[in-house]
Amino acid sequence: MQTDTLDLSFAPVRNPQPKRLSPAEIDHYNSAGYVQPFDIFGAEEIARIRAYFDGLMADLGPDGAYGINCYQARMAGIWDIATDPRILDHVEDIVGPNIVCWASAILSKQPHDPKRVPWHQDASFWKLSPARTVTVWLAIDDADAANSAMRFIPGTHDKGALPTSERGEGSVFHKGTANAEALGEPFTNALKAGQISLHADMLVHGSLANSSDRRRCGLTLRYCPPEVRMTDPDWARGVEAILCRGSDPTGQWQHHTRPDNDDIRATSSPHVIGNN
Repeated sequence: MQTDTLDLSFAPVRNPQPKRLSPAEIDHYNSAGYVQPFDIFGAEEIARIRAYFDGLMADLGPDGAYGINCYQARMAGIWDIATDPRILDHVEDIVGPNIVCWASAILSKQPHDPKRVPWHQDASFWKLSPARTVTVWLAIDDADAANSAMRFIPGTHDKGALPTSERGEGSVFHKGTANAEALGEPFTNALKAGQISLHADMLVHGSLANSSDRRRCGLTLRYCPPEVRMTDPDWARGVEAILCRGSDPTGQWQHHTRPDNDDIRATSSPHVIGNN
């Protein structure tokens, strides 16, 4: 492991035999930086997942009201979602047959939540190189423009690190992408509960305040090939990875087996990665 300059360039996906994504969908990921929607969990499955997440957030009280970060190797229920073959089949078409899940977050915006997530590029916050993470966003509730679905600015994923500026009160992050309004028309990542989207780690995205009477809850899962390097030893100590599929020929990731625990009060989060 070494500290060095991050490679935040985008590498187009070349996959002549995809499992789930069509060639047109891979082209769209390469050109726009995201692809969606995909049906994963049926109504009964997502209802069970929603009840499970509601229980986790209730157990944490105020600390779990907005986000539950990086419990993928500490909670059996989150582990099972992160390693679900239906999700991994989509991820494999982008990152390849060897898949590491290194972070997760349950993100819940309550009705009339005034917080905004400013436009930002995820990989600029991380100590990973090269930038090859794909984020899966699983809708726990229906997400649309009214209840503050995530928004993307298409085509911003291959521009490298864009300038940032300070953000004021009411913003989740203290910095965000500068002059994002000039980068293009936003796309609202509307998803039905149980559906997923996938987006590149340098795609500019964010979300508005939730001015509706409906909650907007989702689960983010961060996946990359094992060749991606953690460049900061201090940051890496907070990463608890899962080898979800294939093998890790690099040996640099410390992989965790499925936990027996499903009581969030019996553990804690190792790391805080960010919000959408």
